Amino acid sequence: MTPQKLTVAVTGLNNIDSPGPGIPVIRGIRESKDFEVRIIGLAYEHLEPGIYMSELVDKTYMIPYPAEGKDALFNRLVEINEKEKIDVIIPNFDAELFSFIKLEKQLEGIGIKTYLPTIEQFDERNKSNLPAYGKKYGVNVPAGTEVFSLSDLGNALKSMNFPVMIKGKYYDAYPADSLEQAEGYFSKMSAKWGYPVIVQEFIRGTEVNVIALGDGKGNLIAAVPMRKQYITDKGKAWGGITIEDPSLLELAKQIISQTKWKGGMELELIRSADKKLYLLEINPRIPAWVYLAVGAGQNIPEALLKLTLGMDVTPFTRYDVGKMFIRYSYDMIVDLELFSRLTTSGEL
Repeated sequence: MTPQKLTVAVTGLNNIDSPGPGIPVIRGIRESKDFEVRIIGLAYEHLEPGIYMSELVDKTYMIPYPAEGKDALFNRLVEINEKEKIDVIIPNFDAELFSFIKLEKQLEGIGIKTYLPTIEQFDERNKSNLPAYGKKYGVNVPAGTEVFSLSDLGNALKSMNFPVMIKGKYYDAYPADSLEQAEGYFSKMSAKWGYPVIVQEFIRGTEVNVIALGDGKGNLIAAVPMRKQYITDKGKAWGGITIEDPSLLELAKQIISQTKWKGGMELELIRSADKKLYLLEINPRIPAWVYLAVGAGQNIPEALLKLTLGMDVTPFTRYDVGKMFIRYSYDMIVDLELFSRLTTSGEL
């Protein structure tokens, strides 16, 4: 069978200490035998490493930051599409998803397909809405609240015990052992991600994650559970291992079935000392460790691409247990001329 030729645009090329999912998503797509793909990188920063990985990314274009709004994004995508004739866009950052979801129909109008949750699905799994989400869908969620000021923070902490988790609106989370620490993290989070900042009960236990893919009709297409083996100071997994845990798969199936989630998601969980599972976060897109799922036998980026194109996808029923991923740093040597060309023309 001749592979189908496609042009796929991907965001999240910042393959750094807090990596974006773009590069592992591209690696999964590149490994597909059903597609022959031209990859268009969409970047926010000129030093996102994926821009310069020419063996993975065929061409890169700069796009406006999410704060500039969906109209600026759409106008830029129209310009890019006139040159590249993009078939599919796979956005990989939480902060950009709102704009891409809102633009779904407009993008379809210029021939670009996406595969994303609805605004309602996106909003209800928001960190600040997680307690209500837990009650609605019967999932254990640590007690928490959203705060908008130091005064709010102080009031919230009166009814909580230290340590507590201080979480940014989109990313980052830090345990605080005192009011002073909590105030410091609050200031850091609000300056970086805006309001609200989330204060959450600290649950002691083992961190586990599940990557899942839903078809928008309540069917779980893929799911792989992982235990973090090595965690950076930013709380990111720098190493992990696939595990056999039917309860994690059952939880993923339950959430996908009840919410009819469309697209990729990551469940961040803690298994407490009494074996109870607590849902800490739902990330509304493919996580950066997705290549572990590919290596374990579930090529989720390829399956997502097929769903986007309206192709039939048979749900995965197995994965290899005991597969590990280990991240590493790698120095690329890049000519200044390439960087200069990108900063002046907005493309490379």
